[in-house]
Amino acid sequence: MAEKRAIALGTIIDRFHLEVLYGPDNYRDRKISIEHVDRPGLQLTGYFDYFDRERIQLIGLVETSYLKGLSAEEREQRFDQLFSYHPPAVIFARNLEPYAECMAMAHKHGQVILRSGENTADIMSTMIAFLRMALAPTITRPGVLVEVYGEGVMLTGESGIGKSETAIELVKRGHRLIADDAVEIRRTPDHTLIGTAPELIRHYIELRGIGVVDIRALFGMSAVNFDSTIDLIIRLENWVEGKLYDRLGTDDLFTTMLGVEVRTITIPVKPGRNLAAIIEVAAMNNRNRQMGYNAALEFSRKVDQHINQQAGLL
Repeated sequence: MAEKRAIALGTIIDRFHLEVLYGPDNYRDRKISIEHVDRPGLQLTGYFDYFDRERIQLIGLVETSYLKGLSAEEREQRFDQLFSYHPPAVIFARNLEPYAECMAMAHKHGQVILRSGENTADIMSTMIAFLRMALAPTITRPGVLVEVYGEGVMLTGESGIGKSETAIELVKRGHRLIADDAVEIRRTPDHTLIGTAPELIRHYIELRGIGVVDIRALFGMSAVNFDSTIDLIIRLENWVEGKLYDRLGTDDLFTTMLGVEVRTITIPVKPGRNLAAIIEVAAMNNRNRQMGYNAALEFSRKVDQHINQQAGLL
């Protein structure tokens, strides 16, 4: 089940370099769990039906121009009513100066008042995009995530099958490690899966018999990356004699995570198989498929064509 995420208001303040005009005690710890940002135009007229009090409110030129036409008593009443719903924060764009009535009601209700120099449309769009990524549905799955030729490849399989050792070999071949042992996966608004490592174990790999090693320290910054899309899942399993494995690759199998299907293949493991080389080929082949070329189907088509030609000669 996807984890319910929230982000601290302090993180947003730092990310967007917002000026704090007023903040009550512990205001930076307030949690934001809604990805949308609203402009309280209708609310400043007194209409609060369907008002979502959990959304950040953004005030720009339109709202301040409307408020300018009201008396001081009316402005105080409107801000008193708006702040009584206790939205997480109210942001003034374009370095606009809040009305005195706004600040008075902010102190009364403990309402956070922030200010940005950006224009209203720009800060609204960038903040929504940031919140969508930060609050995207997230799960954690066991496995190893590596970036191979630009493809995010997630290795899964039983403990001790050789996932970490394969990742080390791929790093030595010039590819990049994203996560070992546990992969945090989030779904973006465009239904793409992004994988990263939990902060505590980021850039580390555990090798049985050696222990924990720091990939960034051993191989340099070019050997690691913070995150990657998950384009392919490879299941490693011990080779079973007599089991029928896919020889052509014409059947597409998928794993569903967070409602997104990811192409999945199974690679049997036994002594003598070069897993790193096989995974490199799998990554390149997966990219070919995404670009519209399927070698397995092309080969199957040629075989069928050859059989039909031979049958016509009989």
